[in-house]
Amino acid sequence: MEDHTQAFLLKDGFLLLGTALAFVLLFRRLGLGATLGYLLAGAILGPYAFGLVGDAENKLGIAELGITLLLFIVGLELAPRRLWRMRSEIFGLGFLQVTLCGLAVSAVIYYSTGFSVAAALALGLPLGLSSTAQVLPMLQSAGRLNTPFGERSFAVLLFQDLSIIPLITIIAAMNRNPHLPEGPPGWILVLETLAAIVGLILAGRFVIRPLFRLIGNLGEREMFVFAALFTVIASAALMESLGLSTALGAFIAGVMLADTPYRHELEADVEPFRSILLGLFFMSVGMMLDLSAIAERPLFVAAMALALITVKASVIFGLGLLFKMNWRSALALGLLLSQGGEFGFVLFAQAQNAWLIEPQAASLFSAIVTLSMVTTPFLMMATARIREMPTSKETREGPRKDGASALVVGYGRFGQSVAQVLIAAEIQVTLIDTDIEMIDVASGFGAKVWFGDGTRIDLLRQAGAGGAQMILFCIDGDQLSESFLRNVHEAFPDARILARVYDRRAMIRLMDAPVTLMVREVMESAVTMARQALEVLGLSVEQIDNAEEMYRLSDKERLSIQYETGDLRAARDHILTQDPREAH
Repeated sequence: MEDHTQAFLLKDGFLLLGTALAFVLLFRRLGLGATLGYLLAGAILGPYAFGLVGDAENKLGIAELGITLLLFIVGLELAPRRLWRMRSEIFGLGFLQVTLCGLAVSAVIYYSTGFSVAAALALGLPLGLSSTAQVLPMLQSAGRLNTPFGERSFAVLLFQDLSIIPLITIIAAMNRNPHLPEGPPGWILVLETLAAIVGLILAGRFVIRPLFRLIGNLGEREMFVFAALFTVIASAALMESLGLSTALGAFIAGVMLADTPYRHELEADVEPFRSILLGLFFMSVGMMLDLSAIAERPLFVAAMALALITVKASVIFGLGLLFKMNWRSALALGLLLSQGGEFGFVLFAQAQNAWLIEPQAASLFSAIVTLSMVTTPFLMMATARIREMPTSKETREGPRKDGASALVVGYGRFGQSVAQVLIAAEIQVTLIDTDIEMIDVASGFGAKVWFGDGTRIDLLRQAGAGGAQMILFCIDGDQLSESFLRNVHEAFPDARILARVYDRRAMIRLMDAPVTLMVREVMESAVTMARQALEVLGLSVEQIDNAEEMYRLSDKERLSIQYETGDLRAARDHILTQDPREAH
């Protein structure tokens, strides 16, 4: 039996990963995005098509952890101060969007289907929510998550997560099933939610932060992965035990760690799990797409999906204008949030258990949610030209810098001097190091140094290397290799790479690396001292410059010969020496 189960899991894993790989690559190549690839792959494998993979509901339950990890990563990007600054968008724009869209869609369902008021509300209010799992990756891939537009989009999505509690309460209040156990009153849920949020904040400050500090001091990199996943799962489990949004719990945990030096390391560690589980989530949604329900009433499903998209896009467009967005941004916000969301599946199931809707209605409207999710990438592509801001012929907007212009990897004695000179020139820098004690000392002097291994490509990407103009490796050159520097250049071709090397051995080893500049630490400090010595002796600036030029030229020729021959003892005649007779 155990061998059979193992073979079954291997078969499912092979089919899911293989099909996802094929369809995502195809859809990416066509410029349609990964989400559609995952959805179609799941629909093909699911029970309503070829039936090659089953148990979609259990897979969906596991894959929802991907949404949880996604909100944790987003929380890491939003320090509490920044979140407080967004409060009007969260509780103003977010509240109006959920309320007006939910009521408008409920009205459309009521007048077009003949459902009861309770059934229309049980279906329409959940449809007012959008897909966090789809919208946030789209904003991230477009580089717009940290822009004003991205902040407003996320503010709405965050309030939608908060609105799960009142929506559950509304459905429970309309319950017609006498056998369904009565849940706690809505005000109890609110108090439990507030208590859980306060508990997560306290745990983040007094438990999680010291835990990561301890792991950082021990230097156990793999323990960061364990601790990060533990933090996410523990916060999500707490919220789930209270019947609340697991993603909300993970988001709060992320916000509590946003101001710590471990942010980039955590993002890099969690990102692979988030990507895999989120892909599995969309595949599970595709597997649950009831193709037979669509086939029975294709016009109804298509018309209702169109009505959902039109109503939500129109309402959100109007709200965007009300909140002083220009019409292009308001249109983009409306289209981006026009689909139904993953929480609709959960709320439809609760409405079905409460005898508010029939199972057939739950299947139909689940298909409508999925279909609306499919349309979003097409809508965004089709309206791209309309939403683009026109450029004036007289004045053109300069390029925007998203993040720091320079990444300084290594904040020891060398990196500190480099960083301070750059800051003196008003260059925005991101500082990265793995030394916890040094990070704490730097913090005492007002320097913000992020904890992380700067020799990891994924961490550099999380730290903003994709938008940086240069990456300066100020760590010991022995930690760098030619292959690593080539990988950095391939990953971030627009960033110039500067590297510190200790001596000529390290420099020869990295001669073929694609770097803009290598600074030999031993040589440069010695040349500086020699110049100052010549000044003390009273030589002119011209004489000092000539002496330095002669030495550098001789050393460069010697270095070239040593590199070509692979022999450090080569070109000894290029060493500037003094005749023993002249020395006396």
